[in-house]
Amino acid sequence: MNALDVTTAALGLAYIVLEYRTSIWMWAVGAVMQLLGIILYYEKGLYADCGMEFYYLAMTAYGWWKWRAQKADGGSENAARTELPITHIPVRTALRWGLTAAALWAGIWWLLVTFTDSTVPVADAFTTALSLVGIWALAHKYLEQWFIWIAVDAVTCILYWHKEIPFKASLYGLYIIIAVAGYLRWRRQCKAER
Repeated sequence: MNALDVTTAALGLAYIVLEYRTSIWMWAVGAVMQLLGIILYYEKGLYADCGMEFYYLAMTAYGWWKWRAQKADGGSENAARTELPITHIPVRTALRWGLTAAALWAGIWWLLVTFTDSTVPVADAFTTALSLVGIWALAHKYLEQWFIWIAVDAVTCILYWHKEIPFKASLYGLYIIIAVAGYLRWRRQCKAER
């Protein structure tokens, strides 16, 4: 049993529960999980996942700021802050980010095949590319970010079982269920906020 596997799995569970509840504190939990994930993924040869954790750290700061930085009257220093609402991703943005994810997948796949000894470059690149886009969508509180995470979670669950990281693999299996429930909850909340 790998202590980092167990610890990051526990933090991951706390993270997704906080995301489900739309709690800003998920970003703080995520930062700790990402720092430990860097070590775990490097040890297991999941180099794209390891590298992605650095991006996640930057997006954690951005997400925290984005979720807090809304001002009620458009920017006055004395304006009360309001919480960032859940919205739908604009179609043009979704298309642009879909193409970006495909390009990232191809590029990361090539990097892994060319410069590493990765035994799972296709899956590692796929989950990394979608996660890069998914965390951006989460930072903007787009409802559809849950669809990205469902795809990532399903592939990651299988990948981590293959790489003998059982606690994280089980966590990603649970993430699929929570992501479906999260989508339904966020959809209700999005309708209520209109």
